Amino acid sequence: MAETNYTTQWLAKAELAPDFVTPKTIAAWESKRSEIRSTLWQLLGKLPPRPKGPKVETLVREDRGDYISEKFQFDNGAGATVSGYLLLPKTAAKKSPAILYCHWHGGQYEVGKEELFQANHTPEAPGPTLAKRGYVVIGIDAYCFGERNDKGPAGLFPTTNAVTGIGPARELSASKFNLWVGRTLWGMMLRDDLMALDYLVSRPEVDANNIGVTGMSLGATRAWWLMALDDRIKTGVPVACMTRYQNLLQHDSLPAHGIYYFVPGMLNHFDTEAVIACIAPRPVMFMTGDADRGSPIDGIREIETRVKPVYALYGKEKAFENDIYPGLGHKYLPEMWTKMLGWMDQHLKTHP
Repeated sequence: MAETNYTTQWLAKAELAPDFVTPKTIAAWESKRSEIRSTLWQLLGKLPPRPKGPKVETLVREDRGDYISEKFQFDNGAGATVSGYLLLPKTAAKKSPAILYCHWHGGQYEVGKEELFQANHTPEAPGPTLAKRGYVVIGIDAYCFGERNDKGPAGLFPTTNAVTGIGPARELSASKFNLWVGRTLWGMMLRDDLMALDYLVSRPEVDANNIGVTGMSLGATRAWWLMALDDRIKTGVPVACMTRYQNLLQHDSLPAHGIYYFVPGMLNHFDTEAVIACIAPRPVMFMTGDADRGSPIDGIREIETRVKPVYALYGKEKAFENDIYPGLGHKYLPEMWTKMLGWMDQHLKTHP
């Protein structure tokens, strides 16, 4: 007897959006992009308004040889204190390009922004490497990570939860809280990243016209959502997370992503090709392994097929790069790291 595919049965009865179709003109696309962005903000929920500029407190300023490190914090206006680092290159004689670095998940709830200083899943420590190349670098703890790991609505219960573990239980509790007050954990995470971006562009050392974003896994998804929502980011390199949601379902790979990742009602409107298309015509380079369970390869190809025509409207087909690594799982190879650095230099250090 054949095994029942319950995912297929559920999808067949679900109300899914029609296929994404590229409009025939730039004007028509830009109108559609505005609609997509408006829908995305609605789907993310009733997020508290961002202040015009976060009130940032610098806690520690250190000379680390090739760069200055500032540890800071700000109140996000939603009951949480956000901690982060700002790295300032010493070599800069004028305003410098900047990079918003988004840390990964990896179940490493205790790490968060400290990833900037670790050669953990990246071949080099991202923060010092980028600062030495002349970039101002900013990175913050996302909800449930780093210094925020134990500062959520879970209370003491997670310490006794031997089934899910402390970190996942806290993440689940944060998601539950946000759903109850009409918003998503994912939306709140992006909101904090945008507050970090607000702070970054306010710094006198930063060339606000040359800002990039990058990260792996959770950091990659943060990167392409942020680019889709905010045009201040000139370019980005998302690594190891280019996921089309319907394909993720078809491969029974929902467990590959945590609860933070899921936005209610998303597939009633569009799949992720609509989000990624909102980046056009700005340059973006995705790098993903074709054996990465969290990003099924057929979904990656589907996104590429649907997004490239949007770039073509602008005559910018080469600005959308989608590099696939055969046989690679959820990893960040040295050659990928080198390509990321080169891409940032190409798009943030040269001016039209």
